[in-house]
Amino acid sequence: QVQLVESGGGLVQAGGSLRLSCAVSGRTFSIYDMGWFRQAPGKEREFVACINWSGGRTYYTDVVKGRFTISRDNANNAVYLQMNSLKPEDTAVYYCAAEPSDGQAMRVKVNPRYWGQGTQVTVSS
Repeated sequence: QVQLVESGGGLVQAGGSLRLSCAVSGRTFSIYDMGWFRQAPGKEREFVACINWSGGRTYYTDVVKGRFTISRDNANNAVYLQMNSLKPEDTAVYYCAAEPSDGQAMRVKVNPRYWGQGTQVTVSS
């Protein structure tokens, strides 16, 4: 079993930055591809970004490209989401997710096996 705990959410003004962290425990972290998803009020949960087990492959949804950066620290069992130039439409609960690696971080984008509880990000205009 894998446990994921997100932190770093909060309230920020438009144009500001936040860095989300996800601490992972329970199994060998480096065998998992990792992802970030978000769910805004009244909307379905959507994919934001993902990274493969080695950190060599990353993917982003188009609306965050150039603003968000996903990274991981396998030595410290953590994955991060640096969010810059935040917009009110980025307001959502952000979830960390994990999926045993397929090498390419493809499955984690679609249906990851493990989820965190989420952290709220609110961007004011």
